[in-house]
Amino acid sequence: MTIDVNGMRRAASVEARKLLVHLLRDDLGLTGTHVGCDTSQCGACTVDIDGQAVKSCTVLAVMADGSSVTTIEGLAPGDGTLHPIQAAFHEHHALQCGFCTPGMIMAVRQLLARKPSPDGERNPSQPHRQHLPLHRLHQHRACRRILSLGGASP
Repeated sequence: MTIDVNGMRRAASVEARKLLVHLLRDDLGLTGTHVGCDTSQCGACTVDIDGQAVKSCTVLAVMADGSSVTTIEGLAPGDGTLHPIQAAFHEHHALQCGFCTPGMIMAVRQLLARKPSPDGERNPSQPHRQHLPLHRLHQHRACRRILSLGGASP
C-alpha cells in the first residue's frame, strides 16, 4: 500500500488486519498518535485522513491506501515553532498529563476547518461523527478559548 503521511509518500506492506494506528506508530515511528483506551472511545489516536478527523484505531491500515494522513507530528511547520492550535494549548495550560492532547489538537483542528469562527454553540441538528476527547477541566477551558478566538487556523 502507499500512503501520504504528513506530506511524505510512504510505501508499506501490511497485514489486512493491521490498524492504521499501529502502522503509524510501529512501522512509521510516528508515536505522537496514541493508543488510549483500546475500545475506540477516547480519541487519543485521532488523525486527519483526507480532510476528516478519524480515530485511527478504528481504521484498517489498508483502508487508508492512497489517502493523505496528517498526524500530530505533521502540524508544526518544522522550524521549531508550534502550530497555532498547539501554541494555544500550551499557552492555556491544556496539557494535563499530555497523553490525549494530540488527539484533542487534531479534533480542534477539524472543528476549526468546519467552522473557522465558531460561536461556541453546538447545533443539535448536526450529528457528531467523532467523539472528541474533551474531558478535563483545563483542556475544556482551553478548547473553549481556542474556539472563541477563531484565529487558530486549521
